[in-house]
Amino acid sequence: MDRAEFAREEAQAAGLLDCAEWRVFDHAARCAELDAGALKLIEAAGLSLDLSMQRQSPALEAAGLALLRARGVPRAVQALFAGEAVNWTEDKPAWHTALRAGRTREQPDGQDAGSVCEYARMLDFVRALDQEADIGTVLHIGIGGSDWGPRLAVQAFGGATQRRQIRFVSNIDGHAFNDAVAGLDPRRCLVVVSSKSFTTAETLHNARAAIAWLRRGGVADVATHLAAVTANAPAARALGVPAERVFSMCDWVGGRYSVWSVAGLSIALTVGAEVLIGMRAGAEAMDQHFRLAPLASNAPVQLALAGLVNCSVLGHNSLNIAAYSARLLHLVTYLQQLEMESLGKRVAGDGEAVGVPSAPIIWGMPGTDGQHTFFQWLHQSENGAPVDFIASLQGCPDNPDAHRMLLANCLAQRQALLRGKSLEQALLDVAHIDDRERALRLARHMVHPGGRPSSLIVLRKLDPRGLGALLALYEHKVFVQSVVWGINPFDQWGVELGKRLATGIERELAVPVSAAVADRGHDASTSYWIDCYRGHAQAPQSRHAWVPGVAAHL
Repeated sequence: MDRAEFAREEAQAAGLLDCAEWRVFDHAARCAELDAGALKLIEAAGLSLDLSMQRQSPALEAAGLALLRARGVPRAVQALFAGEAVNWTEDKPAWHTALRAGRTREQPDGQDAGSVCEYARMLDFVRALDQEADIGTVLHIGIGGSDWGPRLAVQAFGGATQRRQIRFVSNIDGHAFNDAVAGLDPRRCLVVVSSKSFTTAETLHNARAAIAWLRRGGVADVATHLAAVTANAPAARALGVPAERVFSMCDWVGGRYSVWSVAGLSIALTVGAEVLIGMRAGAEAMDQHFRLAPLASNAPVQLALAGLVNCSVLGHNSLNIAAYSARLLHLVTYLQQLEMESLGKRVAGDGEAVGVPSAPIIWGMPGTDGQHTFFQWLHQSENGAPVDFIASLQGCPDNPDAHRMLLANCLAQRQALLRGKSLEQALLDVAHIDDRERALRLARHMVHPGGRPSSLIVLRKLDPRGLGALLALYEHKVFVQSVVWGINPFDQWGVELGKRLATGIERELAVPVSAAVADRGHDASTSYWIDCYRGHAQAPQSRHAWVPGVAAHL
């Protein structure tokens, strides 16, 4: 099959608003009930997806299936797994599913076997290093997709017994680097530089700072303390990373999917290769469910449809992620990049605007912290937001009472968002107040409107396989929504413009204040702050500066 066929189909597809099936879906969604009267549960890859508290009706279910077929979702899923150019603006496949399949199936459709071999070479490197006692800490340098996946996995499965400690540095702020290396022994540290392009300014700046830090720390052979993950091996070698320690990513692996590639190196070095293998196995199980399950009982597909109702029909412009696990501290940020970098676009394949609200803002924090931070807004604000609750049946074995409380809070918050609290119920709470007018005023403050949709995703326990399945569930949900909206979820042109402008502005900031700067067409505000910085940076600096860790005298 012609690899470009999918791209041509997307370019020729009619806009969503011109699709009759969309209009039927829109009407059915507005008429559907939200009452949780019927259990809607899908089991997939070891996790359970409960959509009972989303809008439901036979008409909506039928309209959703018709919409998926009209927008070519089955064909798009086939193209994704077959390695067609689903990233049509860059004429590339998006083959992260092939990486997962490489560990559990003989050969996925058309997979480049080299990616499997490179992954095996990376695991061999980890096992060899585990036999040595010289390296006690990993300094992981990367940003975006090269950073959030490892952070998420290490937070989820690390702890006092992990093989090595790890520090992450992503931000170009000098304080971030200094904080990351504080207290580390350079002679016992391995620096892992993770960058697909190996041209990312923040990552290269921090990598050079790390090399200088190693040298200052007395490391004679800096190369033995370096490793790199990239699709640009020559650039990594030019930085000084030995060829045998450069692990190559395939060009068709997007940054936000890179955790499935050799970019998992730092995970394997710190919490173990078995964590990576388990995550990939869980994701592969979800891949097979997504690929083979009927649309009506397909977890990513049905989660995507619920999101389409909430965002594109009902107009909710955000989605809250409430993961009831402290170990999933970085899940929200991981999903923010996955969803907002993938779907945060306004133009469809035909070059025209999508035409409906798309790509909600993703936000949240672990439960129960969120309950004491923003759940007030979820319950009683004018609009609220849909919520994806995430929980596990099995928690910390040392404290079963705490996990029972955690799960109770998760289920209760869901129920409260749906049921709300009527004025009549609130009046019962103030029945002891003799002044009836005052009681009524107070009761009105206690009313919860209810009718707020949510999904619940339940893992048996939070283990590597469960986390892998969870991440793949969201990946495929994003893909389905992108197909319905008609947008390309695998490019990120919005990231590039600001980076390009920053390069020119940085050069201007470095110009001596005594020199004239040519008018480069900036707006008044940008010009002002460029001049302000130049004057400040080149003026004598005060010797009395705040030092972190030193208490101020009051």
